[in-house]
Amino acid sequence: MPLRAAHADEVLAIYQAGIDEGNATFETATPSWESFDTAKLPEHRFAALADDGTVAGWAAVAPVSNRPAYAGVVEQSVYVHPGARGRGIASALLGALIESTEAAGIWTIQSGIFPENTASLALHQRAGFRIIGTRERVGRHHGVWRDVLLIERRSAKVV
Repeated sequence: MPLRAAHADEVLAIYQAGIDEGNATFETATPSWESFDTAKLPEHRFAALADDGTVAGWAAVAPVSNRPAYAGVVEQSVYVHPGARGRGIASALLGALIESTEAAGIWTIQSGIFPENTASLALHQRAGFRIIGTRERVGRHHGVWRDVLLIERRSAKVV
């Protein structure tokens, strides 16, 4: 389902859980809803709801550049509540992102993933992403230099 402002508190709590685990992002604190909302493309945001109606996971994309040449390139994020993992939620959310971005003419979805986040790497590889390189020691996270694997999925439908 589309991710809405009504989901804000739960979405940001799931994001914070990913931050706390230490292998999802370089971020150290969740943004405000206003910052999150402004950064993500509204037509490519999805929430997965649990049976009780709570948000079990979310996915969204952000443009990589304002330059016209990169109009068809986005960076994606997929986060699932720790208690809801292993149920196919991330796969369904990533599939919804792929479908919506391709329908909108977006030809590349990219992301950066810590090598230690093996579950995320496996998820993305199953969805057709490939590793295109490693940014070695690209940033410090809690005082430790971290590598990031750059991944991308090129659409076969948008040419």
